[in-house]
Amino acid sequence: MKIVKRALAGTMESSDIQIVVEAGEGIEIELKSSVEKQFGNQIRKVIRETLEKLGVEDVKVIAIDKGALDCTVQARVAAAAYRGAEIKENYNWEVIK
Repeated sequence: MKIVKRALAGTMESSDIQIVVEAGEGIEIELKSSVEKQFGNQIRKVIRETLEKLGVEDVKVIAIDKGALDCTVQARVAAAAYRGAEIKENYNWEVIK
């Protein structure tokens, strides 16, 4: 999957995460989180694994976390990736399980 435009998913509400994707080189993750010391490595791992499962190779991700669970992180990354790749139908949600 190729990211062709900047896209966003998620909110800044408690227990959510805002994900912004844009074209980049490799997988670059910029994370801001109130729980980064405790869970930063896990959040980055979930973001990276979700992108890899979707086949996204060249992307810059800006993630602003407000205590989201892994399943929320996966859903937001997938939604942002599909929007950034301009895929508007035939979503493969099974890939993020």
